[in-house]
Amino acid sequence: MGGNIRVGNLFGIPFYINPSWFFVLGLVTLSYGGALGAQFPSLGAITPWLLGLVAALLLFASVLAHELGHSFVAIKQGIGVKSITLFLFGGLAALEKESESPGEAFWVAIAGPAVSVLLFGLFTAVNFALPLSGPLGAVLGLLASVNLILALFNLIPGLPLDGGNILKAAVWKITGNPYKGVVFASRAGQFLGWLAIISGLIPLFLYGSFGNFWNILIGWFLLQNAGRSAQSANIQQLLSGLKAEDAVLPDSPVVSADISLREFANNYIIGKTKWARFLVTDEEGQLIGAIPVDELRNIPTSHWTEVSVKELMQPTELSTTVKSDQSLLEVVTLLEQKKLNQLPVIRDNGVLVGLLEKTSVMQLLQKRAQANPA
Repeated sequence: MGGNIRVGNLFGIPFYINPSWFFVLGLVTLSYGGALGAQFPSLGAITPWLLGLVAALLLFASVLAHELGHSFVAIKQGIGVKSITLFLFGGLAALEKESESPGEAFWVAIAGPAVSVLLFGLFTAVNFALPLSGPLGAVLGLLASVNLILALFNLIPGLPLDGGNILKAAVWKITGNPYKGVVFASRAGQFLGWLAIISGLIPLFLYGSFGNFWNILIGWFLLQNAGRSAQSANIQQLLSGLKAEDAVLPDSPVVSADISLREFANNYIIGKTKWARFLVTDEEGQLIGAIPVDELRNIPTSHWTEVSVKELMQPTELSTTVKSDQSLLEVVTLLEQKKLNQLPVIRDNGVLVGLLEKTSVMQLLQKRAQANPA
């Protein structure tokens, strides 16, 4: 997963750590450990750094709990969670699909901040119930304040933050169009990203101060991810209303099972084809298998007139096909999940419509985008 390190599973969800996480872990450990050492000189030389490390790990545990909040609500809605990843700016729960309604999308989005607010209340209550002083009290106070900040920061209304997903759900509810919700919330995220970058650059240029350098990094993060969300929404909107049969190649590699290998070679291969594999149909047009061109090498050319395509073909499983009336968005998702470049498209009665490829989908999207410019 892009250089991420798999740590294990949490409640059946694959758990990853991005290498950037170690940078923040070290930074928090050093900065907070140094602060504890200065505040409590009696701790000695090593104890402050150990407490700083513990505080850093507990902070990331809080971020993890935040993402688990999103994940549990999504799972309750029947949505699978592909992974949870901790990285430089927090965490990310990767869901297999979107919620089916704006109300459900809202509950998934609000669950993370709700967990952070709950943790803020819990750490604050513990600190009051057990009047802890010294380093332990300071660590509990830090955890409480960071969880509150985590909740409030994530409620900022712009993707990819939770507040952006709440905004997306609101626009979806008002317009009835989930893609408009994503695009609107993405634009808000890009605006906030530029605002954060500018707020970091002004002190840098005017006073040479790096005090707001984190604003620049956060702004860049918002810009990048909000831009991807908008692009993804535009593609999904272009795909909406289209079916698998709309993206079938007009010159799909299809041959009849009854022709001989000589006819197959003469009519479809020699000097004509770019295809390494052909789909095979019976006399009723139903898909019954596929024949790789390389298989012809296993039969002497002198026997090509005597051997039919059917004798050399490989059966095709229905699990490797898609129905002609299936949503093209679902088909693209299937291609990505199974890491495939093409899929045969059949009708309900098994009759082959043709072959769908990633390239044919992209060509269809380009045509649709040109016909309906934004």
